[in-house]
Amino acid sequence: MHANSLSGRRVLVTQADAFMGPALCEAFRAAGAEVVPDQSALLERGAGRAVIEAAGRIDVLVLNLAIPAPSTPVHQVSDGEWETTFAALVHPMREMVAAVLPQMIERKAGKILLMGSAAALRGMALRSSYAAARGAQLAYIQAVGVEAAAHGVQVNAIAQNFVENPTYFPPEVQATPAFKDRLKWQVPLGRLVTADEDASFAVYLCSEAANCFVGQVFPVCGGWVNR
Repeated sequence: MHANSLSGRRVLVTQADAFMGPALCEAFRAAGAEVVPDQSALLERGAGRAVIEAAGRIDVLVLNLAIPAPSTPVHQVSDGEWETTFAALVHPMREMVAAVLPQMIERKAGKILLMGSAAALRGMALRSSYAAARGAQLAYIQAVGVEAAAHGVQVNAIAQNFVENPTYFPPEVQATPAFKDRLKWQVPLGRLVTADEDASFAVYLCSEAANCFVGQVFPVCGGWVNR
């Protein structure tokens, strides 16, 4: 892919200081894009819509949303945990997509990419609230992708796990023997996917070269899931 494949495009990256945000901003800038990094928590209703309205023209919206995954037995998940998890991962996504689509539909061009989680694709004990929210994200993106494609807008998702990032796999976690054993037995790749590998794929999905993808979910997880 050409080094400046996104030259002149305005790319809004949410939570640009966390999860995949720093790597995404760097990769999109390297591809020639004008990056609009937003660091809002987006937890309050209306916050996502306000960010879109303040940004003006947006050619690419990258929904980079993350929270530390709760680790709670399913019968002990409180209403507060459930609601907080959906408030962080699902509600701002819906607001921002609904707010940005009209301008993209008017131009008959645009990209929306969710940085989601493979936790929605494989059962994990003690992760019911987190997996449910991540699953809602992916189901929403698939539905919106089919609807938006008729207007020249491509909406897709990366479903990742075991990708190098400071939110889920900081250096102190990577250094533990237990985590090294987990990589060995659970991840066929035998290592973390690097942040650069993940971000480069995100750039590709937001380029003209990826116009054929419609509402698709791409696992990026070193083989932890392969569907």
